[in-house]
Amino acid sequence: MIIKELFGKKPCGCEVYSYTLKNKSGASVKIITLGATIVSINIPDKNNVFADVICGYDDVNSYLTNSGYQGAIIGRFGNRISNSCFELDGNKYKLYNNEGNNHLHGGKIGFDKKVWDANAWEIGNTMYLELSCLSKDMEEGYPGNLRVKVLYTFDNENVFSINYKATTDKKTVLNLTNHAYFNLGGYNSGRIENHSLWIDSEKISIIDEKLIPTGEELSVDGTPFDFRVEKLIGKDIDSENTILKYGKGYDHNFILNSNGTIKHSITLKDTNSGRTMKVYTNQHCVQVYTANCINESESSFKNGVEQRIRCAVCLETQHAPDSPNRPEFPSCVLSPGELYDYTTVFKFEK
Repeated sequence: MIIKELFGKKPCGCEVYSYTLKNKSGASVKIITLGATIVSINIPDKNNVFADVICGYDDVNSYLTNSGYQGAIIGRFGNRISNSCFELDGNKYKLYNNEGNNHLHGGKIGFDKKVWDANAWEIGNTMYLELSCLSKDMEEGYPGNLRVKVLYTFDNENVFSINYKATTDKKTVLNLTNHAYFNLGGYNSGRIENHSLWIDSEKISIIDEKLIPTGEELSVDGTPFDFRVEKLIGKDIDSENTILKYGKGYDHNFILNSNGTIKHSITLKDTNSGRTMKVYTNQHCVQVYTANCINESESSFKNGVEQRIRCAVCLETQHAPDSPNRPEFPSCVLSPGELYDYTTVFKFEK
């Protein structure tokens, strides 16, 4: 079933609605039209005990004022663009500085702050929620009128998917992702270090002290970034490796062994509850972020749960950071007549 409710209002009076996609087992996904944001995912563990595995808030104002991008669609460009500018066909485009001299997650008013149009329906055992928005030419400095559709689906097998589609009337750059904070023990269960992680990745992007890729790659072999064999996130998280300690944890771009088709690339598992999340994607990379920079002084998560560093892990499937300025990276350019089309699937098991 699909349940639509009023979630709240923005200060301007714009209404924000929630859509809860609930399957026959009682598992559910809740999404709001503000930011096309995932507010909660309730799934069972090995003992059939349900828990909400997404960090999020109870009210609109917290999503508007807090800094973590919890659960939101990120755009136009997920991750960082160095010096807040890029060049395209000889034209230089200046973006908003919102992380030092760099541009992060879409700028001052990114897709996470938009109220999206929504359309929901069911076919058979699958529920669908399509959210759409228009990003106008030169919004946040990006060229082109960009039309975006994000399709969320959830079924009776606890498979949750996100499909991103977009078109433009002028050549532009685009990198859409979702910034959900996962804790498979439950968002109120503490730190993430006891989760195990597997990633089908042999290399990461080497980054500087501003978390901007240098253009070079590092083999994960023999480093804290080697998740080719499943291991606990906390095993090497405090390593003195000079690349790792910039973020006081993981905040790095892993280059996936992707062939452009949707394939199993990541597995996250909570060793206590047994909840497992397998991630399938046709994206090139994933940013693994262990919530190192959460502002613990900001308003609490749902039900008064305080924000804490390393309370969750984000698995942001994406193009590489700073791709607009790195021609050696897979292209993030979208031209008129082309369709941006990427999918990420989260398969929950116990």
